[in-house]
Amino acid sequence: MNILILDGHPVPQRLTSTLLAHYAASVGAASVQMMSVRDLAFDPNLQNGYGAEQGWEPDLERVAAAIDACDHLVVGFPLWWGGEPAMLKGLLDRILLPGYAFRYHRDNVFWQRLLCGRSADVIVTMDTPPWYLRLIYGDPIGRRWRHQVLGFCGFKPVRILRLGPTRRGAAARNLPRWLGQVEKMAATAGGLKRAPKQINPPRTTFAEAVNERKS
Repeated sequence: MNILILDGHPVPQRLTSTLLAHYAASVGAASVQMMSVRDLAFDPNLQNGYGAEQGWEPDLERVAAAIDACDHLVVGFPLWWGGEPAMLKGLLDRILLPGYAFRYHRDNVFWQRLLCGRSADVIVTMDTPPWYLRLIYGDPIGRRWRHQVLGFCGFKPVRILRLGPTRRGAAARNLPRWLGQVEKMAATAGGLKRAPKQINPPRTTFAEAVNERKS
């Protein structure tokens, strides 16, 4: 099994990096590739929306190739203002494009999930207690990543690990327990039931994808 781990924290050697390094050390015989979004050279702004093609920089080509090769994706990031840090959001905007990650149908409102056959784990650290995130806010970050981001493109299952609160020394106190949760998640990744991966997904050029989106 090939695992791609994406560190979405803009600062190195933070809690996210510690958790993801422990994940990588706990997956057993799997092949692991780690990338940090902060180290990638790319424009995080999808400058023209879907109105004009914005070619991928070499680092985005590398990320796309790594996503294609992986069987399981792991993404870690801190929760800031209800969402992921800006560079990670920019990576989603630039990579998960129509024609590459999904493809609309011409005659109905549905779409093809071009990245199906892969599973994912999302590890989110936060100041907010996880129970408060669920009961008061309705867990918008978990629902969005599971259904509107990764699930939309075909990743299934998508597991979300919410870790918090981190402030007032709570991260240091809870770290042993959180590392245990991460270790369990990593150890069970290989047994997740995934759909068959498409060897040659029916991808299109950007121009064709935009045309299908309009039709």
